[in-house]
Amino acid sequence: MVRANDYNPNSVARIEMQLLYTSISHDGYTQPIVTVWDDVNEKYIIVDGFHRYFVAKSNKDILDRNNGMLPIVVIDKSINERMASTVRHNRARGKHLMTGMSSMVFEMLENGWKDEDICNELGMEPEELIKLKHITGFSKLFSNVEYRKAWETNQQVKLRLEHERKEAKEREQDGEAGGRFY
Repeated sequence: MVRANDYNPNSVARIEMQLLYTSISHDGYTQPIVTVWDDVNEKYIIVDGFHRYFVAKSNKDILDRNNGMLPIVVIDKSINERMASTVRHNRARGKHLMTGMSSMVFEMLENGWKDEDICNELGMEPEELIKLKHITGFSKLFSNVEYRKAWETNQQVKLRLEHERKEAKEREQDGEAGGRFY
């Protein structure tokens, strides 16, 4: 009972559509589709949320999970008010600031996520992540790290030290079990 409007100026690139699918798949619908009731066609016309609607319509897993339904909100506005509302919704979403994104990415790396995890979960291309690292202070990843031929992040240092401790403990246990071999 929901259909698109014929005036939305917004378009979304393929990679952002994939990210929207991932978001809905992981988190469900966290925002309803804003609609208006059309008495003539007896349908709800989308004011905001076409791409969320399109994800459900195009992906059987999402549609099935929601029993073929969408969360909607119905407003009562004239066509000009709806068009203005569509633009307001689109523009109010804002953009991510580079410094905020870099801080978040650095924290995710420090918490053990790999580049691949970040790219998959945030909908980023590997090149985008590399640029983000370089533009916004890649050196932060190496703070408090002793110089080595192969640079390591703080997380990598922790993992390496844990591995070295484990190996030392195994060597110690082997020494106790059967003496040393030369």
